[in-house]
Amino acid sequence: MAADTVFGKIVSGEIPVELLAETDRVIAFPDMHPQAPVHILVIPKTTAYDNVVELAAAEPETLAEMVAVAKQLASEHANGEFRLVFNSGASAGQTVFHVHAHVLAGGLEEGSLGGA
Repeated sequence: MAADTVFGKIVSGEIPVELLAETDRVIAFPDMHPQAPVHILVIPKTTAYDNVVELAAAEPETLAEMVAVAKQLASEHANGEFRLVFNSGASAGQTVFHVHAHVLAGGLEEGSLGGA
Protein backbone atom coordinates (compact mmCIF):
# COMPACT_ATOMS: atom_id res chain seq x y z
CA MET A 1 0.00 0.00 0.00
CA ALA A 2 1.34 3.44 -0.97
CA ALA A 3 0.74 4.86 2.54
CA ASP A 4 3.61 2.67 3.77
CA THR A 5 6.10 4.00 1.20
CA VAL A 6 8.62 6.78 1.63
CA PHE A 7 6.30 9.03 -0.40
CA GLY A 8 3.35 8.15 1.84
CA LYS A 9 5.49 9.18 4.81
CA ILE A 10 6.39 12.44 3.05
CA VAL A 11 2.70 13.15 2.39
CA SER A 12 1.84 12.48 6.06
CA GLY A 13 4.65 14.77 7.24
CA GLU A 14 6.56 11.94 8.88
CA ILE A 15 9.55 12.59 6.58
CA PRO A 16 10.33 16.26 5.93
CA VAL A 17 11.29 17.47 2.44
CA GLU A 18 11.99 20.80 0.78
CA LEU A 19 8.64 21.57 -0.81
CA LEU A 20 9.04 23.25 -4.18
CA ALA A 21 5.29 23.33 -4.88
CA GLU A 22 2.08 22.37 -3.13
CA THR A 23 -1.56 22.40 -4.17
CA ASP A 24 -4.62 20.82 -2.59
CA ARG A 25 -3.84 17.51 -4.37
CA VAL A 26 -0.12 17.55 -5.24
CA ILE A 27 3.31 18.21 -3.74
CA ALA A 28 6.72 18.51 -5.40
CA PHE A 29 10.25 18.26 -4.02
CA PRO A 30 13.80 17.62 -5.25
CA ASP A 31 14.79 14.01 -5.92
CA MET A 32 17.31 12.75 -3.33
CA HIS A 33 19.30 10.97 -6.06
CA PRO A 34 19.08 13.29 -9.09
CA GLN A 35 19.52 11.80 -12.54
CA ALA A 36 19.65 15.18 -14.32
CA PRO A 37 20.70 18.74 -13.47
CA VAL A 38 17.04 19.41 -12.60
CA HIS A 39 15.27 16.39 -11.09
CA ILE A 40 12.05 17.09 -9.22
CA LEU A 41 9.41 14.61 -8.06
CA VAL A 42 5.72 15.46 -8.28
CA ILE A 43 3.40 13.23 -6.27
CA PRO A 44 -0.29 13.25 -5.42
CA LYS A 45 -1.20 13.59 -1.76
CA THR A 46 -3.43 10.55 -2.07
CA THR A 47 -1.78 7.22 -1.29
CA ALA A 48 -4.45 5.19 -3.08
CA TYR A 49 -2.57 4.56 -6.35
CA ASP A 50 0.62 2.66 -7.04
CA ASN A 51 1.12 3.90 -10.61
CA VAL A 52 0.04 6.46 -13.20
CA VAL A 53 -2.35 4.07 -14.94
CA GLU A 54 -4.37 3.62 -11.75
CA LEU A 55 -4.37 7.37 -11.08
CA ALA A 56 -5.41 8.25 -14.65
CA ALA A 57 -8.35 5.84 -14.48
CA ALA A 58 -9.60 7.01 -11.09
CA GLU A 59 -8.60 10.68 -10.83
CA PRO A 60 -7.68 12.20 -14.19
CA GLU A 61 -7.96 15.69 -12.69
CA THR A 62 -5.16 14.87 -10.23
CA LEU A 63 -2.98 13.60 -13.07
CA ALA A 64 -3.66 16.82 -14.99
CA GLU A 65 -2.69 18.82 -11.91
CA MET A 66 0.58 16.87 -11.63
CA VAL A 67 1.39 17.81 -15.24
CA ALA A 68 0.51 21.46 -14.60
CA VAL A 69 2.77 21.55 -11.53
CA ALA A 70 5.57 19.91 -13.54
CA LYS A 71 5.23 22.60 -16.21
CA GLN A 72 5.33 25.38 -13.63
CA LEU A 73 8.42 23.91 -11.95
CA ALA A 74 10.19 23.55 -15.30
CA SER A 75 9.48 27.23 -15.95
CA GLU A 76 10.96 28.14 -12.55
CA HIS A 77 13.97 25.79 -12.50
CA ALA A 78 14.84 25.32 -16.16
CA ASN A 79 13.98 27.05 -19.42
CA GLY A 80 10.44 25.67 -19.46
CA GLU A 81 11.48 22.57 -21.39
CA PHE A 82 11.40 19.28 -19.52
CA ARG A 83 11.04 15.54 -19.67
CA LEU A 84 8.21 14.00 -17.63
CA VAL A 85 8.72 10.35 -16.70
CA PHE A 86 6.34 7.93 -14.98
CA ASN A 87 7.68 4.44 -14.26
CA SER A 88 4.90 1.84 -13.97
CA GLY A 89 6.04 -1.47 -12.52
CA ALA A 90 9.26 -2.90 -11.16
CA SER A 91 10.55 -4.07 -14.54
CA ALA A 92 10.08 -0.50 -15.84
CA GLY A 93 12.25 0.93 -13.06
CA GLN A 94 9.60 1.82 -10.49
CA THR A 95 11.04 1.43 -6.99
CA VAL A 96 8.47 3.36 -4.93
CA PHE A 97 4.92 2.15 -5.43
CA HIS A 98 3.18 5.49 -4.92
CA VAL A 99 2.48 7.15 -8.27
CA HIS A 100 5.02 9.87 -8.98
CA ALA A 101 6.37 11.89 -11.88
CA HIS A 102 10.02 12.69 -12.48
CA VAL A 103 10.53 16.18 -13.90
CA LEU A 104 13.92 16.12 -15.63
CA ALA A 105 15.58 19.11 -17.29
CA GLY A 106 18.90 20.73 -18.00
CA GLY A 107 20.91 19.71 -21.02
CA LEU A 108 19.24 16.39 -21.76
CA GLU A 109 19.99 14.87 -25.13
CA GLU A 110 17.52 12.94 -27.28
CA GLY A 111 17.92 9.25 -26.55
CA SER A 112 19.29 9.79 -23.05
CA LEU A 113 17.41 8.77 -19.95
CA GLY A 114 18.74 11.75 -18.02
CA GLY A 115 21.81 10.34 -16.28
CA ALA A 116 23.61 13.31 -14.75
